[in-house]
Amino acid sequence: MTATLVKEASPPAPSHPDRARRRRLRRRGRIVAVLFVLPALLLLGALVVYPVLFSVGRSLFDASGARFVGGENYTEMFRDPATLKAVRNTAIWVVIAPTLLTGLGLILAVLVEKVRWATAFKLLLFMPMAVSFLAAGIIFRLAYDDDPDKGVLNAAAVSVHDTFKGSSSYPTARAREDTGGGGGAGPGLTKESDGGYQTGADISPGATTALGLVGVAPKDLPDGAAPAHPAATRQEAGSDELRGVVYLDFTPGGGGEPGVVDQEESGLPGMTVEAVRDGRTVASTTTAADGSFRFTGLDTGPYALKLPAANFAPPYDGISWLGPTLVTPAIIGAYLWIWTGFAMVLIGAGLSALPRDALEAARMDGANEWQIFRRITVPLLAPVLTVVFVTLVINVMKVFDLVYIIAPGPVQEDATVLATQMWLVSFGGGNNQGLGSALGVLLLLLVVPAMVFNVRRFRRSQR
Repeated sequence: MTATLVKEASPPAPSHPDRARRRRLRRRGRIVAVLFVLPALLLLGALVVYPVLFSVGRSLFDASGARFVGGENYTEMFRDPATLKAVRNTAIWVVIAPTLLTGLGLILAVLVEKVRWATAFKLLLFMPMAVSFLAAGIIFRLAYDDDPDKGVLNAAAVSVHDTFKGSSSYPTARAREDTGGGGGAGPGLTKESDGGYQTGADISPGATTALGLVGVAPKDLPDGAAPAHPAATRQEAGSDELRGVVYLDFTPGGGGEPGVVDQEESGLPGMTVEAVRDGRTVASTTTAADGSFRFTGLDTGPYALKLPAANFAPPYDGISWLGPTLVTPAIIGAYLWIWTGFAMVLIGAGLSALPRDALEAARMDGANEWQIFRRITVPLLAPVLTVVFVTLVINVMKVFDLVYIIAPGPVQEDATVLATQMWLVSFGGGNNQGLGSALGVLLLLLVVPAMVFNVRRFRRSQR
């Protein structure tokens, strides 16, 4: 008898319709999510990924794009003096601009908390962010203009300079050399090496002389200048006096005799005159409205009369903000004007989130405001300050508009940064898109570490 082992079949597993439905919903959700994300991915690929890959590929070809050159563009990039200058200027931007902006933003954010109209103050500082870089560049190009009549900064510099030091009224004046003076006086004027003029050392007390100058337009005479002829005809010097007149040896409308004070000729007021003996200035005076001057109490003996070079010094024209030396700091100043409000608002937001009990506890323990700022506020704001600094580093590496607009053509190369150099090499006359693409890849490689650092900080802060 064969024994058959009948194994009882196990009951079928119970169905779970809810689990299957959840799987279908998840699959459908993924499809819907992909459909929603797909346009953004296509746009990202078209505007970011494809240009990056194309630039990397294009950097391996020559200017025409027909011949593969490998890394030749990258080696050429670091042999080009203009590119090396762009790298140097970019390094200056990266070090100075974010540091100044973060410091200014921190100081202003702390101070604004103590201002009654804090909101209005923040609004004023943030308003430049609404101005495009193009408009800001035009504004500061005018503000930095060398002409004090146009550039507001040079107008202020000239005003301050002239307030404390003054300026010459006769920068274009020159003498009729070796021409005798009018009114019976003798010597002419000889130009000195320092730019001044001097007579011969043969004028003694009791004499009168007239010193004629030309090169001054009648319209440029100071207000209140009087005719010199009456002063020249009444010069009667005492035995210890030396008198004379400094005048414009030019008759409006023509006529007149050179070296003679004619009826229509004007005196030159405000001119410094020195009496010189044995190479040493023994007396000094200033001409009156009619150009007359007088020295009294002089010892007997011959003297020379000198018109110092300060009388003919060119006017102070201000500072060459857009010259080769200052063009990069000047553009950084324009950048600070735009972005200070941004740094202040971000740091101010972090400041408002600080635990007030720690600040109050420090005040109760006797800490002053500087100690609180240095030992509590700054350490607690370190994460915010780092994010602001790194964000600004990324931004300044891409700066283009301000440099291109503010820097004049002759100093464009002195102010160039990597972004402007990339454009100039590719489209601004260089027409070498292979080298320009290599510069673009270099700029990308410099920006990526800062971007990665910022993204990681954001992720850590979210955790």
